[in-house]
Amino acid sequence: MTISNRSYGPGGWVAAGFGSGWLPKAPGTWGSLAALPPAWLLLHFSGSAGLLVASLLAWVIGCLVCASVLPRMTDKDPGWIVIDEWAGQWLCLALISFRMGDGVVAFVLAFVAFRALDILKPWPVSLAERVGPPWWSIMADDMLAGLIGGGVIVAGVMMTGWVV
Repeated sequence: MTISNRSYGPGGWVAAGFGSGWLPKAPGTWGSLAALPPAWLLLHFSGSAGLLVASLLAWVIGCLVCASVLPRMTDKDPGWIVIDEWAGQWLCLALISFRMGDGVVAFVLAFVAFRALDILKPWPVSLAERVGPPWWSIMADDMLAGLIGGGVIVAGVMMTGWVV
């Protein structure tokens, strides 16, 4: 990461997950971790539905800022753009919190499930990463990882009857 990555104005700041994407090594993991404290606040004050709406708003805003920033770059998916991790992490946690609430276990499961799917990119997450313009694919694969991660955890909790 060079200082030039920070010269994209407010759109760049948002795309970088309010600076979390500029941290060294594993920016996606840093972005996902940085998304958790605001997620807790959103859950605490607006519930699971509020976090779900926030994840969708983050997705829309992420698409807009990526569409704005990417034309000025040579890389189609720069690692420092982590607004996609914020949106996907929030979606995963929102789905899990509908069933499990906002406890630590829900946060840990959401983080692990989302990061595993985002890093490993199994099908159809890998497909979403290759479809559409770059701004779309950056956001789509993480939203799909969040949807699948949340769905798998909720299904597992429901099948086992596990209550936290």
